[in-house]
Amino acid sequence: MRTHFAHSLVLTYALPAEVLRPLVPPGLDLETYGEHGFVAVALVDTRALRPAALPARLGSDYLLTGYRVFTRFRTPGGRVMRGLRILRSDTDRRLMVFGGNLLTRYNYRLARIGTRTEGDALEFRVVSRDGRADLQVRADLGSAPAPLPAGSPFADARAARRFAGPLPYTFEYEPQTRSIIVIKAFRAHWDPQPVSVDVGRLTFFDHGPFAGARPVLANAFHVADLEYGWERGLRRNQRGGVR
Repeated sequence: MRTHFAHSLVLTYALPAEVLRPLVPPGLDLETYGEHGFVAVALVDTRALRPAALPARLGSDYLLTGYRVFTRFRTPGGRVMRGLRILRSDTDRRLMVFGGNLLTRYNYRLARIGTRTEGDALEFRVVSRDGRADLQVRADLGSAPAPLPAGSPFADARAARRFAGPLPYTFEYEPQTRSIIVIKAFRAHWDPQPVSVDVGRLTFFDHGPFAGARPVLANAFHVADLEYGWERGLRRNQRGGVR
């Protein structure tokens, strides 16, 4: 798949590692920094999204949101892949729900998603059907490079950048074969910038395993106007070998 990112805004939240470990399937390890694990909340304005073999004029524009936990996957040769394990995905169009779920393991759900830019302000608003992924955020693009949010566990900007999603890989667990599906991304001119954000509403952490936890905004990064794509997923066993 290929697309053009008009905007990608990723908020990374820190939570106690013990809260996130049950969400990591066999074969993956939780990526940590100190005593924290991390969840990426990604909002993406895509243009001309389509299978890689098709020209851009045959693609479609979509708004996508995703919730991912930072993980690691080791291969038999000792290589470590850093990537994001899918927790939830939403989109603004039925076609993406149908096509995305037919061709991928992202498990898209339909939501009302809107975005707008006004001067240096970038806004996203998401209303999910089940109320468990509502989100309202405003980013000040003019603030880049912004300081770390108050309370961030990262010692400095360099440490925070290592947790600037999306990462090179996305992982999903296939329980029927006990396999990890590995999707590799490719991108051009990747230079995410830290920005200041105002999060007015975020319901994802109010439910399920997150209920009672106190997520802390650890960083927020923005990229714009770049080509992005995903290669065909590979099925690997839990020890990292290709199946």
